[in-house]
Amino acid sequence: MKTSNHSRYTVKSLVHASRVLEVFQKPGDILRLRDVVERTAYNKGMCFRLLYTLHQCGFLDKVGENHYRLAAEVRRRRLYRLGYAAQGQEASFDRAVRDGLARAAERAEVELIVVDNRYQPKIALRSADYLIREQVDLIIEFQTDEMIAPAIGAKYLEAHIPFIAIDIPHPGATYFGANNYQAGLMAGHYLGRWAKRHWNAEADEILLIELQRAGSLPKTRIRGISVGIGESLRIAESCRTVSIDGDGQFQTTHERVRKYLRESKARRILVGAVNDSSALGALRAFQEAGRAADCAIVGQNAETEARAELRTPGTRLVASVAYFPEKYGDGLIRLALDILGNKAVPPAIFTSHQVITPENVDHFYPNDGLLSGPA
Repeated sequence: MKTSNHSRYTVKSLVHASRVLEVFQKPGDILRLRDVVERTAYNKGMCFRLLYTLHQCGFLDKVGENHYRLAAEVRRRRLYRLGYAAQGQEASFDRAVRDGLARAAERAEVELIVVDNRYQPKIALRSADYLIREQVDLIIEFQTDEMIAPAIGAKYLEAHIPFIAIDIPHPGATYFGANNYQAGLMAGHYLGRWAKRHWNAEADEILLIELQRAGSLPKTRIRGISVGIGESLRIAESCRTVSIDGDGQFQTTHERVRKYLRESKARRILVGAVNDSSALGALRAFQEAGRAADCAIVGQNAETEARAELRTPGTRLVASVAYFPEKYGDGLIRLALDILGNKAVPPAIFTSHQVITPENVDHFYPNDGLLSGPA
């Protein structure tokens, strides 16, 4: 309850009445006289008179003999406070999610409290503690490390705060994000078709770049790539498959693919990467080794940097599967409000995907030229 330096002008009976209305926390709340006494700490006689008066004035409906609820004409949606634990702001995918979420929250008139996990497990745990202390109504969690997901989930469950997990499942959370296997399958099918057109349906090696700490679900993305290649291309027995953990990062992937290239003499290498940072890191390694013509690479996310590369003539990044993170915000806010409104929601909400290629990138992203700053 707000206080004022001009308390001598305050009508105390209205203050008491507003406190009674506040205890009806949700539009559907039906409270008894003794419930109002407990929640306001006013005496029984005062609460009875206030409930009677508010009913007579049309602010409360009477249900049965001794139960009350807010009258329909005075009900209004509560202004929720949502917490967002961002994965980190280095990648354009993360920035697109955050910016879209901020815009959607503003349109929905909800407060958004943002913290940055900085792609580090220890910071993600501290971020969870901070959002709990802030007593937010719901948390949207975006962090990559599967090993700490149970600890984060336990914190939110103990605090009785519902939460949504983006892209990486967390125990107790509603999942929102990629249909990983489908996205991988689309990438694999495209790689196989590309090899048919350009390499006479032949491949010497398949290189899969993983993100192991993200856990089992993103692994299905890599498995989908492998299956998709096999479904669209007849793989020779001599064609080996190599897996590298790029940790989802450009520099780590770059270094590890450089090491791989020192050992591999294959001339036609199909590369499936878990995300665009890894795809671009691998591409840089092939280019520096003077072996760009030996590879065909497909990434995931269709981030700004990957779309810029797709527009480069002769690029060996032949495609990236789009997740459209710029559209995550509206879906996340709708899901959050449904959860807070006690509506039935499915355990997982999957985003749509599209293979983005040099031929169609301008169709799906015609406004990229308007973006400021270097890719």
